[in-house]
Amino acid sequence: MIHRKLVWLSLAALPLILSACKKDKNEGTPTGMPSTITIENVLDSRPLVESGTFKNTGASPVIMPGEAISFEFSAAKGQALSFATMYGWSNDLFFAPQNLGIALYKADGTPISGDVSEQIRLWDNGTRINQVPGAAVSHPGTAETSPGNITQVMGADLQGNRYATASSLMKATLQYKGNSTFSLTIENTSGLTSNPTPFSPGVWAISYIAGGNLLNPNPLFESGKPSANGLTSIAEMGNNMPLAEYIKGQTGIFTPLSPILVVVYNGIDNPIYKTGENDRGKGLKELAQKGDATGMAGYLKTLSGVKAVYVLPAANSTILLPKIGTQAGSSVSQQLSVAQGDRLAIATMYGFSNDWFFASKENGVDATQKGDISSSIALYDNGTALNQFPGAGITQFNLAGTPLEESKPIQAVPNPNTFTTLPDLNKMIKVTLQ
Repeated sequence: MIHRKLVWLSLAALPLILSACKKDKNEGTPTGMPSTITIENVLDSRPLVESGTFKNTGASPVIMPGEAISFEFSAAKGQALSFATMYGWSNDLFFAPQNLGIALYKADGTPISGDVSEQIRLWDNGTRINQVPGAAVSHPGTAETSPGNITQVMGADLQGNRYATASSLMKATLQYKGNSTFSLTIENTSGLTSNPTPFSPGVWAISYIAGGNLLNPNPLFESGKPSANGLTSIAEMGNNMPLAEYIKGQTGIFTPLSPILVVVYNGIDNPIYKTGENDRGKGLKELAQKGDATGMAGYLKTLSGVKAVYVLPAANSTILLPKIGTQAGSSVSQQLSVAQGDRLAIATMYGFSNDWFFASKENGVDATQKGDISSSIALYDNGTALNQFPGAGITQFNLAGTPLEESKPIQAVPNPNTFTTLPDLNKMIKVTLQ
């Protein structure tokens, strides 16, 4: 499914500021020892930004008529919420939003709050013959001779059993809590209908979005397709763990890297940044928030002690894409001319963040060394934009947002952090000198 989504990875679709797309070096770079720097996005990306489970927190995990549960999540404009929970007194029916999930923002970017029950549907998993719904239903029941596809129950199932509308059986309420955070409350209202039923523990998921397209638009099921990945366990027995394990494996980090800023210098400290200081207003803010290295590159070229400056875009996409399925991540290379005493530092935006950037630690590295220098890279918070869940923030520039300004010192991004746990940095970015 991910491979079909490569179209959104074009330059036009993903709005990292890419005016810094030409290699740019200072005039009069001295001759010296040849060296080549290679930077790779080695992240093994995942299509889901968030996922989780829900259940009743009382004596029983089942959500009975009159009971309700809630869970929280983050989302950016264009992202949608999918979930699934069993219609407990059935053979293989389940509740879920219609594909592509519950819309979370209006077209103008306004977060949605209120009753979204009309987006909920009742589905037949297609794996069991339906009995009359009620407490007497046997589980798992009689298997279909030829399992069918998932279909929406429109008033009656294939055996002619009648059902109230999904929106009368389940009330779903969205609440926007600020800073791209929502909660969804699921209330079992079936006791007020002719179809009282418990709801099972369930699962939920949010897909990454890039270029206006969801990486995995239907993470739990697809109407008209066979049940897969553990959904049958929910639909037939109310067991959410197999599907939860599957979506956990699909959930993680996805981010491009902006064109790479490389600087060679001598006799001065790392000219890009210093931890504990506020942004100097010399272009790092634009790199960290928008992926635009042009201002920083221009500033560095004016500094005494700076010998060469490069901005390295990836071929075709300009940004460095992560590994997507079997497709390797992007890489860039640049031949350098360095001398004894030269230092080297790099910087690039963590694309799906508000103002995080990868950069060489402290005073960079000896530019004449050879080998893998990835351990010299760290992830920093520029302190100029309010942070949100990476890849699910309404004000993140590369998700069509406008960063909310703040002013804090530059500091390392903790891991785990408030939002998520990142992979080890050497599993995200690789830097080699040859």
